[in-house]
Amino acid sequence: MWDGLSTVDWAALEHNYGSAADVPDVLRRCAGPDVGDAEEASSELFNLLFHQGGWICSAATAALPFLLDLASQAQVPSRREVLELVSMLAAEAGQVADRFLDPGWRPTWEDALPKLLALLSDPEPAVRCATADVIGSCESPGALVLPALVHAWEREDHPATRLELILAIGQAAIREPVGADAAAALNAVRRLLGSSSPQLRLAALHALATNEPDLPAQLLDVMLSALRHPSVEIWQRTSSIRAGVQGVIQWTSSLLPGPSPDLTLGLLADHRDDEQRIAGLAQAGGLLARWHSPTTVLLPAISGRLGDSSAEVRFRAAELLACLGPTVASQLPVAADEVAALLDDTGARTSRRGETVAEAALWALARMGDPRCVPGLIALVSGDRSGLSSPSIHSPAHDWHFPALPSLQQVLLSLPDLAEPMLQAVRDRIDTARDERVLRSLCQVLAGWGTAAKEAVPQLLGLMEDDRTWASAATALASMGRAVGYDQEARTLLSARLGTNGTEAESTAAWAYWRVCGETGPALTVLFSAATEGRFPGRALRSLADLGARAAPYAGRLRAMTTAADPWTRVEAAHALWAVTGDCEGTVPVLGTAVLPLAEGSYLPVMLPAVRYLAQIGRASQPVARELARVPSLDQRLRCNGGWEGFAQDEDIRGAVSELLVAATSDTPEPGAIPHPL
Repeated sequence: MWDGLSTVDWAALEHNYGSAADVPDVLRRCAGPDVGDAEEASSELFNLLFHQGGWICSAATAALPFLLDLASQAQVPSRREVLELVSMLAAEAGQVADRFLDPGWRPTWEDALPKLLALLSDPEPAVRCATADVIGSCESPGALVLPALVHAWEREDHPATRLELILAIGQAAIREPVGADAAAALNAVRRLLGSSSPQLRLAALHALATNEPDLPAQLLDVMLSALRHPSVEIWQRTSSIRAGVQGVIQWTSSLLPGPSPDLTLGLLADHRDDEQRIAGLAQAGGLLARWHSPTTVLLPAISGRLGDSSAEVRFRAAELLACLGPTVASQLPVAADEVAALLDDTGARTSRRGETVAEAALWALARMGDPRCVPGLIALVSGDRSGLSSPSIHSPAHDWHFPALPSLQQVLLSLPDLAEPMLQAVRDRIDTARDERVLRSLCQVLAGWGTAAKEAVPQLLGLMEDDRTWASAATALASMGRAVGYDQEARTLLSARLGTNGTEAESTAAWAYWRVCGETGPALTVLFSAATEGRFPGRALRSLADLGARAAPYAGRLRAMTTAADPWTRVEAAHALWAVTGDCEGTVPVLGTAVLPLAEGSYLPVMLPAVRYLAQIGRASQPVARELARVPSLDQRLRCNGGWEGFAQDEDIRGAVSELLVAATSDTPEPGAIPHPL
C-alpha cells in the first residue's frame, strides 16, 4: 500500500498549511489500527489537502494514489472518510480555474480512475456508496465511467447505494464525451420515475433535472410523495447527501429556484411526524427569506402552526410571523390574537439557548407594532436576563432561513412609537444596573428613541460622570438635541469630556456638545480631525454634515474624500459635502453609484444611508430615482443578512426608496443642518 510513498519529495510539495512533509505520517495513521486515531488522521488530512477548497494543491495530487490504496484495503477503518475527501477534491478540480489546479492533477486522476471504478464492486456497501459519489462528482467523461456505473446499478441491492448510483449516472451521462451508453442510461433512469419506491423516483428526478431543468416543476407530486414518506430517512445513509428530512427538502427545493409556493404549501400540510412539520416551516422560511410573492399564500398555513403540539413548531411559526411582522399586521391581522395567546407558552426549544415560544410570540407582536408586547418587554428590561439573544449574533444571507431571536436592545430599538410606556422601566433599570454592558445597551436604546426618551435625561446625566458609560450617555443626549433641558448641568458635564484622549471619544463629546448646547465649540476641528485621521471616519463625517454650512472651510477635503476607496467613506463624505455646501453636482453621482445595484436586486448596508441622503437632496436626485423606480416592485428580498435581519433590511431599503421616489418630485430642500441617524 505504501509503495512509492518514500520516493515522493513531500517537503517540496504544498498543502493548505505549507510544506507537505507531514502528509506521509498522516496517511499511515489513516490505515489504523487505532480506529479513533485513524478517524482523527482522516480529519487532519481533509484540512491539509482540502480545508475550504478553492484550489487543488500539489500535495493532493501526490496523495491521490495513496488515498485510493487506503480505500481499497478492507482493514482500513477510515475508508469512507478517505473517499469523501477524494470526492471533495474531484468536485473542486472540476470547478476551479486552471491557475488554481495543480498541473499534475488531471493525469494523476486518469491513472487512478481504474482503481476507483474497481471499488464499485467492493464488498462493503458504504464503500460502494462513497465510490459512486466520487464518480458522480468528478469530471471524467461519461464514456469512461458510465459502463461501470450501469453495471454496478444492475447488480446493486443496497438501497442507499442504489440512490447514489442513480445520481452518479445522471451526472456522468451529460459529461462529454458521453459515450454510446449515455442515451440508454438516461432512459433507464427516466423509467425509474414510475418506480414503486418514492426515493428511487426522487433520485431519478434529481438525476434528470441537471439536463432537464423544467422537469421538477412538472413532477411536484413525485417530490412531495418522496419528501413526506417515512423512507426519506434513507438519504442519511447516502454519501453525497447524508441528511435528514430538512436537508433532503432543502436539497430538493433547489430544483425549483423561483418563488413558486406550491412545493412549500404541500410541505406545510399536516403530518404526524414532528420533524416533517418543522421541515415544512424551515422550507417556508427559506422561500420567504428570498421572495415576497409567496407571502400571501403561505401566511395562513404558517399561522395555522401556532397551535401545534410541538414547541419547536410553535416557536418557528411565531418566529417566522415575526420576520413578516408588518405584512402580517396588514394582511392577516387575526394572527396577532393567535400570537398573543402564546405569551405564556413556556415550551422551549432544544437549542443551546433554549428559547421559548413565549419569547418568539413577544418578538412577533413587537414586529407587528402590537402594544400587547409592552408588559412582557417591561418585565425583560427589569430582569437580570432578557431571555433573548446577544446583539452580536448575525448571519449572512442564505437560501435557507435561520430562526433566531433578536437581542432585547434590538427589540426596544424597533419600537420608538411604544417608547413612552416602557421608558420608566428603562430609567429604573439604569438606576439599579451595575454592568456597564447593560448600561451602554440601554443608552443606545434611548439614543434610538430620541426626544421620546427625554424624561430619562437625569439618568443619562448621571452616567456622564462614569468613565465607562459617558460616551454612550453623551450619544443618547445628542439624539435629543436641545430638548435635553438641564442646560447648565449638561453643559458642565459635556465640557468636562471635551479634552478626552482619543479621536473617537473626543469627537463624541464635541458633537454631543454641539447638539445639546447649540454651540460649535471645538466640534469643527475635532470632527474634521476624526474624519481624516480616525479609524472610523463615517461617524465623524455624519457629524460634520450635522453642522451644515458651519463646516464650509472643510469643503475641499470633503470633496476629495468622495473618491475614497472605502464605500462608506465615499457615501458619508458626499452627504457631508451636500449638507455643507448644497453641491448636488458633485454628490448625487457618488451616492447614485453606491445605490444603482439595487435595481438589479443587489443590496449592501451602505446603500440604505445613501438612498436616505438622496431623498434629503430631493429633486436633484431625479436621475437616480428613475433608475430605482422598479425597486419597490422587485419580488426578491433586498438583504445581505440572514434571519429576521434580512427581512428588516428589505423593509428598510424599500421604504427608503419609496421616500426617494416621492422626494425626487418635490422641491429641493435648502442645505443646512440635517439630523442624522445614530
